[in-house]
Amino acid sequence: MGASSARPLTSTPTQSLGPVYAALILQVLISAGTYLAGKRAMSELPPLTVVLWRFVLSGSVFMLLLCFLPGPKLPPRNEWGRVLLLGLLAGPVNQVFFFYGLSQSTAAHAALLYALTPLGVYLLSLARGHERASLRAMGGIVTAFSGVVVLLLGRGLADASGSLLGDLLILGAVMSWVVYTTEGKPFVAIHGPFRATAWSMSASTFMMLMMAPFFAKPQAVLAASSMARYSIVYLGLLTSVVAYLLWYYALSKVPASKVAVFSNLQPAATALAAWAILDEALHWEIAVGGALVLLGVRLTQAAHVRPPPVAPVPAARIG
Repeated sequence: MGASSARPLTSTPTQSLGPVYAALILQVLISAGTYLAGKRAMSELPPLTVVLWRFVLSGSVFMLLLCFLPGPKLPPRNEWGRVLLLGLLAGPVNQVFFFYGLSQSTAAHAALLYALTPLGVYLLSLARGHERASLRAMGGIVTAFSGVVVLLLGRGLADASGSLLGDLLILGAVMSWVVYTTEGKPFVAIHGPFRATAWSMSASTFMMLMMAPFFAKPQAVLAASSMARYSIVYLGLLTSVVAYLLWYYALSKVPASKVAVFSNLQPAATALAAWAILDEALHWEIAVGGALVLLGVRLTQAAHVRPPPVAPVPAARIG
């Protein structure tokens, strides 16, 4: 489609932002529960089994909705490449990295590392030449990086070595989510949050189904406890359907930086929930490293970054 078909993302009137902020708060709460549900399900089932059934549930819901709701069922042919890319990032890459990392780390660590998402979006914009760095933004980058160092190594090398691999895998998941968000923004501007999410998540499901003969393990899933199965349902329906739709809905209404700021609420909510439900200790490096990460991300997003200068277009010669 041409540029004229894209809906602007920055013209939402102030008085109409209430539903957007309410949607983002709900998305934060659902996402905070994602880490806990993932840990609970993986206490009885392998990570890839949990991921596979999560996408079977979410993909089935999205495909049913596409079948029964009015409008195009399939993306335009010129968008198939982007749909497959978004599906690959959201499914096999993001979720496999995330769940394998979560199985070797803690829920609070995973949430803290995901707080780097707004910073990653900003850095990707710099790399693509969409923005120019400011001193305040660079200060935020250094602060957030210091927080990650504290988070990974603050317990001492002997203590940190046990979950260092898990934290690095989660960082890989964060990077894929950054690209998913950045690439998905123009896609949702053209096709709307529902179809952008439904098409990409359906593509993720088809990719994950290739692993079914090896990782489905239906007998193990049926033999698991009710809480483990309920956790998979939570991941499949609330996280992969509701939270993803809320994320793209917000991106369709306000700039990505304003959406990303709300994700900074997740670490605090997850750490408190993990302490209350999973009995995870609140160590000093979680508090210090988390505060530095959140401060750095906040400084970066609050910076007034100017767009790069546009080269003058030479006048056309006549004759």
